[in-house]
Amino acid sequence: MTHGIVSAPQPEAVEAGAEALLKGGNAVDAAIACALVQTAVDPQMCGIAGFGSLHLYLAEKGEHQFLDFHGRAPSKATPDMWEDLIIKEAEDGFGFILKDFVNDIGYGAITTPMSLRAYDEALKRYGTMTLAGLIEPAIGYAESGMLVRPHINYFWNSNEGGGKAPHSMRLTENAEARKIYVKPDGSLHRLGETVRNPDMAETYRRIAREGVDDFYTGEIGKHIIADMEANGGLLTAADLQDAMPKESEPLWGEYRGLRVATNQPPGGGVMVLEMLNILENFDLGSLGHNSPDYIATVSEAMKIATVDKDNHVGDPNFVDIPLERLTSKDYAAEMAARIKSGEKTHVPRFNPGGTESKDTTHVSTADEHGNCVSLTHSLGMPSGVVTPGLGFMYSGCMAVFDPRPGHTGSIAPGKSRFTAMCPTIIFKGDKPFFVVGAPGGTFITMGVLQAILNVVDFDMNAQEAVMAARFCTNSDTIDVTNRITRRTQAELEARGYPVRRSPLSYHFAGVHALRKTERGWDGGADPGRDGMAISV
Repeated sequence: MTHGIVSAPQPEAVEAGAEALLKGGNAVDAAIACALVQTAVDPQMCGIAGFGSLHLYLAEKGEHQFLDFHGRAPSKATPDMWEDLIIKEAEDGFGFILKDFVNDIGYGAITTPMSLRAYDEALKRYGTMTLAGLIEPAIGYAESGMLVRPHINYFWNSNEGGGKAPHSMRLTENAEARKIYVKPDGSLHRLGETVRNPDMAETYRRIAREGVDDFYTGEIGKHIIADMEANGGLLTAADLQDAMPKESEPLWGEYRGLRVATNQPPGGGVMVLEMLNILENFDLGSLGHNSPDYIATVSEAMKIATVDKDNHVGDPNFVDIPLERLTSKDYAAEMAARIKSGEKTHVPRFNPGGTESKDTTHVSTADEHGNCVSLTHSLGMPSGVVTPGLGFMYSGCMAVFDPRPGHTGSIAPGKSRFTAMCPTIIFKGDKPFFVVGAPGGTFITMGVLQAILNVVDFDMNAQEAVMAARFCTNSDTIDVTNRITRRTQAELEARGYPVRRSPLSYHFAGVHALRKTERGWDGGADPGRDGMAISV
């Protein structure tokens, strides 16, 4: 048995991670066990055909690095293939709305599947268990059925506007998806009902038996490509064969004497560091948590980082990113001075529409040996495509590329788009102090930022930090959860800020975190995502 802690949005997945620790596994084993079950019990939030970012601090091995497995545009993609189909850009910057949803729903939306290879590589390099062993609980949930939890039910039945496809289309447009998610009477499965996916179970059994290569270069891979070719997909056999995670060093920063390690672009870590650097110039504690002054100040930092991301941050293999400037303390001081002067930053959008929910999940783990893992993985917005007989859904990440040639986020073969994923570990000296990450599209960096501020500036524990009412600003509007007071909203509006209230009490990312204290780790799980934390 290994003592440790696991926090994630799905109770079933957290249990699987805890079981891996109870069997003597380390934090990496626990994280991958959790991730595999997540693909079975939350199959629109993540999947073996998805993408992600894995932050590993391995005290036993003396290693600290990332395995980045960002989705890539297939080799058949071209920069101008959708240029004439643009309707508008999403207000929050999470992609573009095109005619007939060609970038969002269906085979054209799919990017290179990366997740399964990354899970396997992480275990082979840093784990003590095998993927074949750890996938067994996921097989069980696919075979016997996943329970439709509140957050799944909310996602399936929501249509948050902005011009993107209703979420129900991701379950009903593809014949194979309908077989899994639609009942004989034509309705989706409801809260508390069980959804069985025997094809996914059989695919997972084959992967356990034949190995991960079968997915990328073997029989499963051939089945995938045949389906793509038959339905006009962009994905090729060469894209599958080339799918490998990339090792990278952490991107480092400092905040109030603490060391902050986060991911490199095209991940969202640069935004986290830029916002922290700006806010270090303010005495946030004296402003009062979630006061009008606090929300206005933090929101301006969010907007500045959003504009810089939109203009400069993308795949470093295709874009020259001014990383040193964006993460410098001097630049942050200039931006802080701008905020103090009362200047409001404008976030430009191409014919903006409303905001849209995003489909991602997260797991944070730590063990008694000092190892820590923060893993965010996703389908982006799921494409709705399920290959006959395979059971899993593919990502829909092409929707986030900019269909206008010549921009930072423009389409190019083999290019990864920006993702706000930012699995982050904060250190006191050389020891991990706070492990944090979140799902939530462009809200991810904003949720992670607020959790860090809650712990560092307001001395909250992990659960308090992720439960505190959040707000988000990645446009000219400040979005607030329903627990931000109306008095505060009125004062912000009196200062000239447009404010939009969510009906949800817990929203704007689904933050999950671990905090180290003198007594050990405490865990925080976002109740808005049905989350749970378990110590063993």
